[in-house]
Amino acid sequence: MSSGNDCQPQTLTKPALGEREAVELVDRVFGLKVSWIRSLPSYDDQNFHVRVSAEGADEYVLKITNSEDSQEPDLIEAQTQAMMFLSAEGFPSATPYLTKDGNIMALESGGTSPGSKKYMVRLLTYLPGTPVAKITTNAQILHEIGRLAASVDKVLSEKFQHPSVKSLHRGQFIWNLANVPLLDQYIYALGQNKYRAVVEQVIEQFKGKIIPKLSSFRACINHGDLNDHNILVDSSSASLENPQYRVSGILDFSDMSYGYYVFEVAIAIMYMMIESPDPLSVGGHVLAGFESVLPLTAEERGALFLLVSGRFAQSLVIAAHTALLYPENKEYLTITAKTGWKHLMTMFEVGQEAVEKTWFETAQAYTHHASD
Repeated sequence: MSSGNDCQPQTLTKPALGEREAVELVDRVFGLKVSWIRSLPSYDDQNFHVRVSAEGADEYVLKITNSEDSQEPDLIEAQTQAMMFLSAEGFPSATPYLTKDGNIMALESGGTSPGSKKYMVRLLTYLPGTPVAKITTNAQILHEIGRLAASVDKVLSEKFQHPSVKSLHRGQFIWNLANVPLLDQYIYALGQNKYRAVVEQVIEQFKGKIIPKLSSFRACINHGDLNDHNILVDSSSASLENPQYRVSGILDFSDMSYGYYVFEVAIAIMYMMIESPDPLSVGGHVLAGFESVLPLTAEERGALFLLVSGRFAQSLVIAAHTALLYPENKEYLTITAKTGWKHLMTMFEVGQEAVEKTWFETAQAYTHHASD
């Protein structure tokens, strides 16, 4: 869900290859014959699920990166190396199938006409599982997702080393949570309504209360987009009344950047709220899972409400802006908006103090439980 290192999504060209072109690409670049292919939904890249006629009928995702991000090979290299590193560390992340030349990616033309845009192409292992968006979440999986968010950032920040990692310093990257103030230039896309007033309030409070505190937060590498479509789960119990889930896949590393630990838990809370019938209760379970790996400081905890609100604002404003540019992809772009506006308004109606009380008391109950 990225829009480049720059804060101007409108310069981006989403790839639009047909299935036949995608099949030809897999053959030409990776030397594999496709037996089955289907398009997958995506924000601004193009993805295909492919099965190849090889030993064991292997399945992959053909990922064709948008024109803007394709101009930053170091960044895509860093993201792909991070996926390989996490896989080696035991996390369920995809790994690349190498090109015929032995590389993890290739820059390929998106068409036959001269001057066709070039797109970075990768073939990643297909991860099985059900997106969190398609299940009814419970306390157990929310806690598990919190643990995952902390564990991923911790191991990346402490152990991941690669020359391309410096490209993750993405100062003006619109999806980095520190850049909520950059939404000012896209807010026109909301038109004039009651929602816009809340977003303006979020941006102003963010400038006043979060930006001055950033230096007191602990820095790390963020995955940056642990949303309900980017986490796959499978059921680890047969009980229909009380299903237990485990995470079977972590997808989409295109929003990776240097940020802060507290950003990751805020992003996870916000996206887990989206599908929940009781959104305000979600945060405490995710926070408890996160803090079982990495307890937050008092200042980081105090920023959570505005950070979660800031991510709602980013998601809603950027989706509205991008939907104006790509009306044909509007349905996918505005998935979050269906319930996102309602949840953001509820957070502000209930107020920071009451929301935090719910979150912190739920998280506290886990520590009591653990010490019993």
